[in-house]
Amino acid sequence: MQTPMSNIAAKLRARRAEARTRRALSRAIDTASSATVRQELLAIAQARHTHMR
Repeated sequence: MQTPMSNIAAKLRARRAEARTRRALSRAIDTASSATVRQELLAIAQARHTHMR
């Protein structure tokens, strides 16, 4: 059984990991080499966003 503090720590780690992923995806979209790659990355970002809720 998890203690409340370890549960909080796990939630914080998960939140930081999600933020890192969002920043990396945003950076990849901003520096995409072509419009096609940018569109693919945007599609990935939108698909991830609907699954995160």
